[in-house]
Amino acid sequence: MKDYELWEFPSGLRLVHKRITHTKIAHCGIILDVGSRDERPHEQGIAHFWEHMAFKGTTKRKAYHILSRLEGVGGELNAYTTKEKVCFHASVIESHFEKALELLADIAFHSTFPEKEIEKEKSVILEEMAMYRDDPSDAIFDNFDEILFPNHPLGWNIVGTTASIGSFTRQHFLDFVRRNLHNQRIVISVVGNIAFEKARYLVQKYFSDLPHYSAQLEREYPQQYQPQRIVQHRHTQQAHCIIGGRTYSLYDSKRIPFFMLNNLLGGPGMNSRLSMSLREKHGLVYSIESNYSAYTDVGAFTIYFATDAAALDKCRHLVMKELEKLHRQPLGTLQLHRAKQQLKGQLAMAEESNHGLMLMMGKSILDTGRVESLAEIFDQIEQVTAADLQEIACEIFAQDQLSELVFLPEKSP
Repeated sequence: MKDYELWEFPSGLRLVHKRITHTKIAHCGIILDVGSRDERPHEQGIAHFWEHMAFKGTTKRKAYHILSRLEGVGGELNAYTTKEKVCFHASVIESHFEKALELLADIAFHSTFPEKEIEKEKSVILEEMAMYRDDPSDAIFDNFDEILFPNHPLGWNIVGTTASIGSFTRQHFLDFVRRNLHNQRIVISVVGNIAFEKARYLVQKYFSDLPHYSAQLEREYPQQYQPQRIVQHRHTQQAHCIIGGRTYSLYDSKRIPFFMLNNLLGGPGMNSRLSMSLREKHGLVYSIESNYSAYTDVGAFTIYFATDAAALDKCRHLVMKELEKLHRQPLGTLQLHRAKQQLKGQLAMAEESNHGLMLMMGKSILDTGRVESLAEIFDQIEQVTAADLQEIACEIFAQDQLSELVFLPEKSP
């Protein structure tokens, strides 16, 4: 039995709702099935820029009134952009839920994109771009995307380029929104002590004047990439390294097993294999992580660490050693059981965050049309065998399929 409500309005807009009675905070968000991968070459960064511009003026509010509307009652208003999604979201005391929902509708669908604000915000985004570039732990991920997805929007920086940001006018934003939005790819997500009937009524009230968007989703599959090893010299104190490659999409049957394998290898647990080897046993890194990003048609896998330049080769050797173990040695019965229990525990704790749950529900409705329960996910995890994990490790962790990007400290003059 599902523990959420889903409603589709005549316009195609959908509401996903979960009532939680033991909280005073209501979380709501508008999740849009459009992201930076839907940009054209001259539009690089416009999805993220649109996220910024939503706060800069609507048909009935100026920037100050948008920013003060919820902050003045102790609430939070924010937004984010990913490769495939844009989201506007708010969290407030439940008595201000209607106020939050109305504001989200206003900024998401009634922005006016004032030219004066566009010019001002260009400087803000250029500073944001510089901030990321100055941080090698951020910059290296952006550069690695270019290796995995060359000449494709998935490989472009979400923030854009200096040239593209400088070129945008109001018309660019209007064109991007019109070309990419479809009412059936817009989801309102609500989590809190709000009755479903009330949420449905208020969505109808504030979204009834939603423009009719009917753009068709057209996403080009990225062409095959050639694994590479690239070394660049940067003004850093440490050597930074990413090792990774392409992997399974959001809809691949191997997604859950690989998610579990990635968690075992370098997930958030301090007992991950990479952490136990490079940090606990050898003391070579402060932290090391393994990440898996699943898109609608492809996936990306990365291992990232930073270390003293003199220890780089040893770290690389230890990483490859752990990957090789997963090739050669299937997990024992107890190891497999512990890996499953750890992943299930982490997922259960993640669902304790009502804000994160609200965002996850909206994304799930867009991607699959439903929200999987923890019980369903746990059942999928229990079905994974040691043979499944070994087969995946041989496929994804094969050395001839992995790319590597290294930032080395510049040599002293």
